[in-house]
Amino acid sequence: MREVALLAGVSVKTVSNVVNNYQHVRPETRARVQHAIAELGYRPNQSARGLRYGRTGVIGLAVPELRLNYFAELADAVIDAAEARGLNVIIGQLGGDRDREVTVLTEGLRQTDGLLFSPERLGIEDRHLLEKVRYPVVLLGERIFGGPTDHVSIHNSTAARAAVEHLVAQGRRRIAVVGTHPDAREGQVRPSDLRLEGYREALAAAGIPRDRRLERPAAPWHPQNGADATRDLLATGVDFDAVFALNDMLALGVLRALGEAHRRVPDDVAVIGFDNVDAGRFTVPSLSSIDPGREEIARTAVDMLVERMDRHVPVQRPPRLHKARFRVVVRESSGGGTEQPA
Repeated sequence: MREVALLAGVSVKTVSNVVNNYQHVRPETRARVQHAIAELGYRPNQSARGLRYGRTGVIGLAVPELRLNYFAELADAVIDAAEARGLNVIIGQLGGDRDREVTVLTEGLRQTDGLLFSPERLGIEDRHLLEKVRYPVVLLGERIFGGPTDHVSIHNSTAARAAVEHLVAQGRRRIAVVGTHPDAREGQVRPSDLRLEGYREALAAAGIPRDRRLERPAAPWHPQNGADATRDLLATGVDFDAVFALNDMLALGVLRALGEAHRRVPDDVAVIGFDNVDAGRFTVPSLSSIDPGREEIARTAVDMLVERMDRHVPVQRPPRLHKARFRVVVRESSGGGTEQPA
């Protein structure tokens, strides 16, 4: 840094200000320092900076399981958004373990400056745990609303309603749903309960009577469970002409079970999923789905976390809730082949 300062004809402090992107540096001085940095090939020592400023340049992302494609693709989007901010990402897998979620929330992931946290077992009754956290946290998902941290979420109910409305618009009247929680209760804030709520709202709005036989539990949301739930539905003999799977991994299992039963998709049964994972473009037929705005979720969450990590912000904002925009992606499995905005 001293060599950069000598070449640029400025103080070491000015070089430090440029490296740390402080705003109060004259443009011509900043340009001279940046030219010297490029000429000398100077790279800041991140470890040393972390020791000096108490920052590591690393954020954490804690998700239920990377086996679910949604979270794998979300992690990829978070890494891209973090890299654009000059940050690295450590990923932790919570595995649906409540004790693990409590530990990660209260202690954070090792050597990180902040945490993006997507719990599966913690709920609104655990909101008090957030009061004890002493580092920046942004919540992802639907488990804990109204806490003291920023929160980035999905339009679960509204998007699910749009998915079912799409099926209704295709002339479907006997619409099954696969992926409800085995112990679903009114007033829950799990994604499964919120999406079930949207499903029921769409049926009611279309004047379609609710048939509990068409609501099939499946957990966790893996392809095998989607296939098993669909096989059980077929075995009952109840009539259905469409399936709304509460995520795309379940929908892959639905497609498999329908194929085994020689039910043509979409001629006999239309299918739509939720999450718009990349694999859905390559199924036969290709899978219609809800795109929940994964890139927007990642970008917004990283931006919020970086703002909370910035010690130079004099006044912290109150906790914010951001819900990402979604869209209905219509492909072959529901009788379409184009993407429609929500």
